[in-house]
Amino acid sequence: MDILAWILILLCFAIGFVGLIYPIIPAVLFILGGFVVYGLFYSFADLPWWFWLIQTLFVVLLFGADTIANLFGVKRFGGSKAGMWGSTIGLIFGPFIIPIFGILIGPFAGAILAELIFNKTKLKQAVMSGVGSVVGFITSVFTKGILQVVMVLIFFFTI
Repeated sequence: MDILAWILILLCFAIGFVGLIYPIIPAVLFILGGFVVYGLFYSFADLPWWFWLIQTLFVVLLFGADTIANLFGVKRFGGSKAGMWGSTIGLIFGPFIIPIFGILIGPFAGAILAELIFNKTKLKQAVMSGVGSVVGFITSVFTKGILQVVMVLIFFFTI
């Protein structure tokens, strides 16, 4: 039974890290799922109240990190709300339309199209918004990856 428990726990963690590059997967919820699987198979008593408090703070931080990084990237490069929304939509659909490269091309193209269609900006400015969306996405993945590693390390140190 221990083997099954650890396979499920590690599978949850692995899916959580895959969710960094496939934003349709709620990455942090899978990390939390690994903690819950541990509690169900072993004991929630092994995970004290401060563990859950810290992990809850990380969850809030991770949900905010995505939005803030995308907004910062698009705004920093001169984009608008339309560019941010286009980037987000491109980020969701890009990996499914163009596997592997869609994760970068999707937000880039989404931001450009949104800026051109909704704000009637010039092509140069729209491209800068697209670049900002990619920078924001890469920053977000890096930041969330570090936070998720910290969450998992806290889990292993706690048990």
